[in-house]
Amino acid sequence: MEWAIRFADDPTISALLAPARLFTASEAAARMDGAPRVAGIYAWYFDTIQASVDATACHRHDGWTLLYCGISPKKPPMNGRPPSRSHILQRLRTHCGGNAAGSTLRLTLGCLLEAEIGTMLRRVGSKGRLTFTNPGEQQLDRWLHAHARVAWAAHPAPWEPEHELLASGLPLPLNIDGNPCDAFTRPLSALRSAAKRRAEAMPLIGDSGGSRRAVKGLGDG
Repeated sequence: MEWAIRFADDPTISALLAPARLFTASEAAARMDGAPRVAGIYAWYFDTIQASVDATACHRHDGWTLLYCGISPKKPPMNGRPPSRSHILQRLRTHCGGNAAGSTLRLTLGCLLEAEIGTMLRRVGSKGRLTFTNPGEQQLDRWLHAHARVAWAAHPAPWEPEHELLASGLPLPLNIDGNPCDAFTRPLSALRSAAKRRAEAMPLIGDSGGSRRAVKGLGDG
């Protein structure tokens, strides 16, 4: 199925499937000229795919393969708590230069890439947050900068196009939450759970292991 044709009449999803431009991690995360400070949905493309990820039927654009979509903010809670004020730029900066504790995409990629780039999940700091201790997070920064590109679209209720994409059958093999494809979610969930169990069984690390300013441009501006 040609997904870009199927969603040609939907400007939000078309901006993700047939973007005028794909941005690098550092371009997306730049404060001045990066992603906008508005609610919306974003799509992550990659030029390399781990052998354990079935991307056979995935959407491709200019040689890049769409593997993950995300939104910011999340759907407002139903319990009366205030909605999130997060926006596209804030969320992409977390994916591009944050850590596995704050980014489900980084957690998934780090677990998939552990043997290749040395991203081992550990408990860090007084609260024992789960991250890839440096140089693991630094290595993941470099890998994202080299092998990932992102597109985005503003939308006042981004959970709506996200649900439409997931329900359409568009393969998004790195999405877990809300993804109806068990063939994608089951192995990823098992991989991440195993990494967390191993980290819980290992000693606590006092700090993350050094500076994160490993990729020029991430966090600048």
